[in-house]
Amino acid sequence: MRDLDRLVRQDHHWVHPVTALLQHEAEGPCIWKSAQGIHLTDIHGKRVQDAFSGLWCVNAGYGQQSIVQAARHQLEQLPYATGYFHFASEPAITLAARLAALAPKGLNRVVFGQGGSDAVDTAIRLIRYYFNATGRPEKKQFIGLQRGYHGTSSNGSGLTALPLFHRYFDVPTPEQHHIPSPYTYRHPDGPDESKVLLSTIKALENKVAEIGPDKVAAFICEPIQGSGGVIVPPQGFLKAMRETCDRLDILLIVDEVITGFGRTGPMFACESEGVSPDVLTLAKGLTSGYAPMGATLISEQIYAAIAQAGSDGTPLGHGQTYAGHPVSAAIANATLDLYLEGGLLENGRRVGAYFQERLKQLESMAGVGEVRGRGMLAALELVQDKQTKVKPAAASQLGQHVLKYAFAEGLVFRAFADDILGFAPSLNYTEADVDVLIDILKYSIEKAVSVQA
Repeated sequence: MRDLDRLVRQDHHWVHPVTALLQHEAEGPCIWKSAQGIHLTDIHGKRVQDAFSGLWCVNAGYGQQSIVQAARHQLEQLPYATGYFHFASEPAITLAARLAALAPKGLNRVVFGQGGSDAVDTAIRLIRYYFNATGRPEKKQFIGLQRGYHGTSSNGSGLTALPLFHRYFDVPTPEQHHIPSPYTYRHPDGPDESKVLLSTIKALENKVAEIGPDKVAAFICEPIQGSGGVIVPPQGFLKAMRETCDRLDILLIVDEVITGFGRTGPMFACESEGVSPDVLTLAKGLTSGYAPMGATLISEQIYAAIAQAGSDGTPLGHGQTYAGHPVSAAIANATLDLYLEGGLLENGRRVGAYFQERLKQLESMAGVGEVRGRGMLAALELVQDKQTKVKPAAASQLGQHVLKYAFAEGLVFRAFADDILGFAPSLNYTEADVDVLIDILKYSIEKAVSVQA
C-alpha cells in the first residue's frame, strides 16, 4: 500500500499526454503492473482484457517471448548505434530492406524515426525539401481530411483535424487545409457510398483549385480514420485519391501508423486497393509497441531528387539520435517474423472477420447508431435516436459510462469524446476472446442506456 501511495505521489510530476490534467490530479492514475497475451493487470491485481492493443499498437499481443529475446540479445550485443555519418547496424539495415520488400510497389527508401508523429513530420519536411530541390519552391500547401489524425508534432498537428489538438497550439498553419471527411454515416450525401466518394473527389479538386494547383504539395489521408472515430471511407477511396492526386499533380501521403501491420487484414491497408502512395508513414504495429519506432517510406523519385540535391557533398539535414535504433530494429524484425511466419497475420484476418460479424450484431441494440470497421479495427457509434442519428447530450457522457461499466467487468477499449467507442484487438485474439468482448460490451451498453433512460 505504501508503494501505491508513493507512486501516486510521484505521478504528480508526470504531465500525461491527451489527459485532462486537473481531472487527473483529482482522480489519480490507473497504474498497469503487468501484461500477458491479451490481458493487462493493474497494481491492485485487477485483470482486464485489452480490446485496444494499448494505443492501437500492441498488434502481436503481450508477452511474446521471441520479441523479448530479440531485444535482450541486441541489448547485450550492441545496445546503440547511430545511423549518422555512414554508420549503421545489421538490424536496421535488415529492417529497411524488409519494409521496402513488403511495402506497396515503388516505396524503396526508408527513413527511420521514433514514432508516428515524427514519421509524419519527416514526410512534411522531405516533401518541402523535394519541391525546393526540384525548382518548385512555391509548392508548400498541404491538404488533409477533417477528423484526420496525423500526430502531435508542431508540423503534423496542423494536418491533424481534431479541435483538441489545435486548441491554443496555433495550428493549422496557413499552409495547412482540410476537406470534409468521407464519413458516410453523417455525410450530407450519405448513406450512398458512391455519392460520398464523388463528393470527396470534388472537394479535393475544389480545394486545390482554390489554393492554386502550382502551390499544393500533397494530400494526406489515413485508409481508415483512426482517432477521428474509426471512419471507414467508401470502397475505392484510396484508389480514387491516388488517381485524383496524379491528375492534379500533387503527391499522396498515406498514413498507416494505425492501419499498418495486419490491423485491417493485409500487412498494409493500401494493399486492399492496390495503391502505392508517394509517401507512407508507419509506426505502432511496426514493433508491436514493445519499443518506440517509426518509419517514413518514400518513392524512388523523391529519394533521387533529395540525393541529387546533395551531389556537392552536402548532407541531408534531417535525422534523430534514435533513428534506426538497433534494439528497436531487432524488435521490429522479430515482430515481422511473428506476423509473417508465426501466423499472426493470418489469425488476424480470420478472427477479424468474426469480430466484425459479432460486433455488427450489436447494431440492433437501442442506443447503437452504427457499427463500422475492417479486420481488427472497429467503432460503435452511440446515438440518442437511431432514425435522426441525434447524439446523446454531451453532459451525459454516455460513452464514458459504457467504458466504466465494461472496465468493472474486465474489459478496456477507447471511448472517444463524441460517444464513439473504438476497438483494436490484438492479432492474437481468438474467437472465444471476441465472444467475451462482445458479451461484456453488450451488457455495458444496456446498463448505461438504461441508467440514462
